[in-house]
Amino acid sequence: MKQAILDTSFILSCVRKKIDFFEEIAAIGLELVIPIQVILEIKKIKKPEAETAMAIIEKGMFKTLDLKTKNVDDGIARMSEKNPGDIVATIDKGLQKRIKARKMIIRGAKGLEII
Repeated sequence: MKQAILDTSFILSCVRKKIDFFEEIAAIGLELVIPIQVILEIKKIKKPEAETAMAIIEKGMFKTLDLKTKNVDDGIARMSEKNPGDIVATIDKGLQKRIKARKMIIRGAKGLEII
């Protein structure tokens, strides 16, 4: 099964825009993957959307992944190189440029799109 690897910016943006990314990604038929390092990044953020994101993550059904690096973007970029069929969910423009694989972005107010 193809995977959608979520980064911090994507999760926080979905929370801000009230997008149910768990449901949307499952409807596309992708397995949801959140790297452990992304969860740790979100835990460190002291903003309401980070607290909401953690509450959602704690309830959600997803697979975790250890990127084996402290730099989350480097780890996600390496994962996408090793698994080109996977989709990286990010709104980080720098990370989008580094990744050659397909990407999931937020389009408009409430839509997810794979490019």
